[in-house]
Amino acid sequence: MATILIVEDDPRIAAFVSKGLKKAGYQTQIASDGNQALPSALSGKFDLILLDLGLPEINGREVLKEIRAQAVQIPVIVVTALDNDEVREEILSLGAQAFIAKPFRFNSLLTCVRSHTR
Repeated sequence: MATILIVEDDPRIAAFVSKGLKKAGYQTQIASDGNQALPSALSGKFDLILLDLGLPEINGREVLKEIRAQAVQIPVIVVTALDNDEVREEILSLGAQAFIAKPFRFNSLLTCVRSHTR
C-alpha cells in the first residue's frame, strides 16, 4: 500500500488523518512544519503528500513551490482552512493535484487519496 506524508501543524488533525489512513491500509509519516516536510517530500519515499498551507517555519505554498522546482512529481493534495476561489486556483496552478477545504469529512479525504494513489 502507498506511503503518505502528512504535513500538518495541528497535532489533533495530523493524528486523526494518520489513524484513518492507517486503518484504510496506508503507511503514514507526519511532519509538523515546512522545515520537516521538505527533506521528506524530496526523499522519494512517499507516494502522496497531504499538505496544509498554514505551517510554521516554511508555509505550505513555499513547500509546494520547492517540491515542483525540484521536479518531484509526487501527487500533492492541499488540505487547508483557506477556502476561497483565489487560493484554490493559485494552489492548483502551483502543481497540486487537489484541494480539500477544512473542515472535511474523512471519507471525502480518503476518496481523494485513493484516486491519486492508484
